[in-house]
Amino acid sequence: MADVVERRSIDVVPDSERYGTAFSQFTLWLSANLQITAVVTGALAVVFGADVFWGVIGLLIGNVLGGAVMALHSAQGPRLGLPQMISSRAQFGVRGAAVPLALVIVMYIGFFASGSVLAGQAVGELTHLGDTPGIILFALVTAVAAAVGYRVIHALGRVAGLVCAVAFVYLGARLLERADVSALLADRAFSLPVFLLAVSLSASWQLAFGPYVADYSRYLPRSTSARATFWWTLSGSALGSQWSMTFGALAAATAGPAFTGHEVSYVVGLGGAGAMASFLYFVIALGKLTINVLNTYGGFMSMVTGVSGFRGQRVLGPRARAAYIAGIMVAGTAVALIGKDSFLTSFKDFLLFLLTAFTPWSAINLVDYYLIARERYDLPALSDPNGRYGAWRWKALTVYAVGLAAQLPFLATHFYTGPLVEPLGGADVSWLVGLAVPALLYWLLARGDDTAPERTVLVPGQVTAARTAPRETA
Repeated sequence: MADVVERRSIDVVPDSERYGTAFSQFTLWLSANLQITAVVTGALAVVFGADVFWGVIGLLIGNVLGGAVMALHSAQGPRLGLPQMISSRAQFGVRGAAVPLALVIVMYIGFFASGSVLAGQAVGELTHLGDTPGIILFALVTAVAAAVGYRVIHALGRVAGLVCAVAFVYLGARLLERADVSALLADRAFSLPVFLLAVSLSASWQLAFGPYVADYSRYLPRSTSARATFWWTLSGSALGSQWSMTFGALAAATAGPAFTGHEVSYVVGLGGAGAMASFLYFVIALGKLTINVLNTYGGFMSMVTGVSGFRGQRVLGPRARAAYIAGIMVAGTAVALIGKDSFLTSFKDFLLFLLTAFTPWSAINLVDYYLIARERYDLPALSDPNGRYGAWRWKALTVYAVGLAAQLPFLATHFYTGPLVEPLGGADVSWLVGLAVPALLYWLLARGDDTAPERTVLVPGQVTAARTAPRETA
């Protein structure tokens, strides 16, 4: 059991503990996306006005573009051996990284809650206990799996990926028996705003993985090809999400009002009754368990990263680990129970809000890692607020704030619509602005930093000129 329970948290994974191949990223991210919330995300494109033909194309574009950004983050894991958000300290400062981290933690709690709503319906039907006990039971199982850590997460991904793939093939076949696919695809009236909504929904789905994707590649050997890590991550995530979202778009177009508000029961009803229905409820819960464990584990990592920047903590004991995970579980479960009756509208706005928060962070992180630091960081300095990266790095924090503000005129949600949305025909292009503006601005401001790779160190314990030639700090 000691070999199964993870000992590492935010500390660097040494080479002696690295294992696995890049293919593990394919199985993990395929299973993370073959699940009911991705189905609902695809359905939202149709529920909010897209036809199936252009909706599916929009979802595909968003999955590929957002997935590529997310996979670039994944490629950092084997190189650095660190959780994703720790590397943000190189851009934002050891303590300044807590600013985007606060929004990351909100994201994890929100995704935990949305997953628990749908999985709770499945568990409630499977156990005949009802939705509320189902949500609570599912949350407890999720917390236990997250506490065990990295190995069980990947093992769960392999099992869930196979089981969910078989189930989705079967459900897809049953849906095609009901759907008049030729009629659905024949309706090709193009509307730019709803097309861009479909792109934004799937792009936000992918970009939201960015703050934790390297958490699940950091145990790969340092020699693992960055290209292999990128492509296996992108292919698993884009394939799984597009598969689920296409299914959701077809289901919503076929069922109409019978789907909205009854997503789990409708999907299970496609498969039949009796033992088959029980199996499908189990599959839905298993698929959600995979992604909710990722959300809980990622939330735990993010909370530790934020707190440790102020406390100077590098290693976490078992009791503290359990306390952080319990906090994520309690908060996510409470949100799930409060918001379970207004799920679809709230979830769409939540996804678009996340897109606004994380596109500037992704742009800054990727520009710094690939173009400024050239994939080399001073790892010991990432834990030292008095070191090379400082406590607060105002260049990145300012660019992040500008990136957030630049998106607001283009943002369209239920509770806020920017002034430039109507002139664009109602289209939401905020995520494109949120990537381009901070990427360009940060590159212009930071391109003089760390231009010589030999000035940085990669492995803890190495000593180079990095100690005497610090990056700009606040």
